[in-house]
Amino acid sequence: MKTFRQVTLCSAVCVAALSLSACSGMSAQEKNTLIGTGTGAVAGSVLTGGSTLGTVGGAAVGGYIGNQVVKPHD
Repeated sequence: MKTFRQVTLCSAVCVAALSLSACSGMSAQEKNTLIGTGTGAVAGSVLTGGSTLGTVGGAAVGGYIGNQVVKPHD
């Protein structure tokens, strides 16, 4: 079971890295939101033992924090 979690986590990180390569036209705020969402989802899943609610909650919190890191200059 521990090996399955490690493989799942590694796969999630690899998918996130590959999907970010398609984001060359995004602003810094959009990139940070996406990175925060992915990181939060992984962290929420790990911290709650794979709970769906923990994963979704982590993604929401991570996305919000990532969005707030860089504010656009108007």
